[in-house]
Amino acid sequence: MALLWFGAFACALVFLLALRIPVAVSMGLIGIVGTMAFISPAAVVQLANVAYSQTNSFVLVVVPLFVLMGEIIAVSGLGASLFRAAAVWLGRLPGGLAIGTIAACTGFAAVCGSSPVTAATMGALSVPEMVRHGYSKRLALGATAAGGTLGILIPPSVPMILYGVITDTSIGKLFMAGILPGLMMALLLALTVVIQVTLRPQDAPRITTVVPMRERLLATGEAAPIVIIALMVIVSIYGGFATPTEAGGVGAAAAIAVAIAMRKLRFAAFHMALDRTVRTTGMFMLLLIGGIFSSFVLTRLGVPQGISAFLTGLDVPPWVILVAINVFLLILGMFMDPLSILVIVVPIFLHTVVGLGYDPIWFGIIVTIQTEIAAISPPVGFNLFVLRSVTPGTTLQEVTAGSLVFIVPMLVGVILLMVLPDIALVLPNMLN
Repeated sequence: MALLWFGAFACALVFLLALRIPVAVSMGLIGIVGTMAFISPAAVVQLANVAYSQTNSFVLVVVPLFVLMGEIIAVSGLGASLFRAAAVWLGRLPGGLAIGTIAACTGFAAVCGSSPVTAATMGALSVPEMVRHGYSKRLALGATAAGGTLGILIPPSVPMILYGVITDTSIGKLFMAGILPGLMMALLLALTVVIQVTLRPQDAPRITTVVPMRERLLATGEAAPIVIIALMVIVSIYGGFATPTEAGGVGAAAAIAVAIAMRKLRFAAFHMALDRTVRTTGMFMLLLIGGIFSSFVLTRLGVPQGISAFLTGLDVPPWVILVAINVFLLILGMFMDPLSILVIVVPIFLHTVVGLGYDPIWFGIIVTIQTEIAAISPPVGFNLFVLRSVTPGTTLQEVTAGSLVFIVPMLVGVILLMVLPDIALVLPNMLN
């Protein structure tokens, strides 16, 4: 019966999305109609109570704080200094500018919880620079799009916050769990660049110009404030000096202070950062409430419990079920944005994953990587459209062609985490 209810829910959601109704509104409508039809019209009031109790949380203050921190660094131009520093140190390597872009995205991800913001900030500078040095546009766009996905794996991460709220999991532990997989993913992406350049040297001509040490140190000095802010946030959480919310406040304040001190934050840019923060936070809250509505109905109808009982009762190894869930996530990622995937999938499959003996924090990292893949998966990958918009003269086909090859190392990362779950769990276990 649970599978029938889930099928009805999926069909209703697809129908509403086909009408171009936003995901948050679609799930909210399904929750309201489902409650009235299958539970009780009087129970509709419970939806408001549940939504209020779930969203009236001090923990959620972390969302606008971390988003604001990333937006300030992006609009002030401080994020571009990371690319310049990485380029002067790594530029002479095979595919050095592409590797430098991935390294810069890794650093920027530590102060920004958004994949599109990371891709946009780096793409506006790195893609033209790589093309100017003779790099193929396909490689330049692909490396930047893939590197941008690190914005939601390396903490802070908005999707991880949403996962933590939905599953009642420690956000601090989720952040810690994302550090090593994030660095591993950055290395896998860089290795992919090296392999591409080895097979097609014409895609990335070697840069022979030697950058003077003085210029390297100056570029490093410009990027140092961002590194310091990132370390402040991570160390304060990991060292137990601050909660994620408090660390977000410190990080946002530090970003504003640094941008003002370096005379890089004008009023128009500050207004833009605030506007983007409000929009992102509003979208986050609407998705959370819509997800709570639909999850309320599905739980009352026994869908997550029924699916969990069905899957855990199958006479197959647990990893087979986990692979099937990951394939489902890959398919869903082609048609939905990352946060929507989290809201839909996590409440349904978490019972199954925990029932099979897997750690919910580890599963959170797996789902986050899958949302990374969704960000560069056609036809609706967010990063693909972002890069097309920030690189004039670029077509969606060019961005897609460059990005597809980088899905392979991301899948390799998922496999490594399935085989070696301690990659994600070693740091959270240390917090215990």
